[in-house]
Amino acid sequence: MATPYKVKESRIDDISLLEPEATYSYADYLKWTFEERVELIKGRLFKMSPAPRRTHQEIAGAIFTEVHHFLKTKNCRVYHAPFDVRFPSNQGDKDNQTFTVVQPDICVVCDPAKLDDAGCKGAPDLVVEILSPTTASKDLNEKYHLYEEHGVKEYWVVYPGENVLEIYELIDRKYISRGKFVREDQVRSNVLKGLVLNLEDVFEEVS
Repeated sequence: MATPYKVKESRIDDISLLEPEATYSYADYLKWTFEERVELIKGRLFKMSPAPRRTHQEIAGAIFTEVHHFLKTKNCRVYHAPFDVRFPSNQGDKDNQTFTVVQPDICVVCDPAKLDDAGCKGAPDLVVEILSPTTASKDLNEKYHLYEEHGVKEYWVVYPGENVLEIYELIDRKYISRGKFVREDQVRSNVLKGLVLNLEDVFEEVS
């Protein structure tokens, strides 16, 4: 049985006041003013990695720039972390009924009704996560199942150390890998029709 969250201060500026095994809601999350970045997945608290490494930022910047340029004349919007994506069980759930909020490295949202001043409420159409030593397990397990469950149509996973990008496509509510693509490849999105990404450009600054 989940441990109830007992700390009820209006603002919490020290992460040590949190109870690691407790269950938290998005309403709790909004009270936290400490510097550390965290995510909630089904009420569980996950610390995010410290400042990303340079290669992470180079790859994220390259992908974001290409996608942003591609979407300039289209209705979809692309965002990069920190950008809150909430996954309520039901679209009408209030903040204290929502127990998942994550910050994908990059996400694309094509339904403007999901966007508000706080970020995105509901599944983006495409999510990109760039693995790091401290987040790889979460990205390949908890987030993989989270995005699959809530209907993110494409999930791109980047392996910086290997210069590899893997694409998972949602088919019949399950992710199917379209393959792992290497530096010499071009990748195409089935969600963003017409988007072509040269991985040589994405991994250009990675030694």
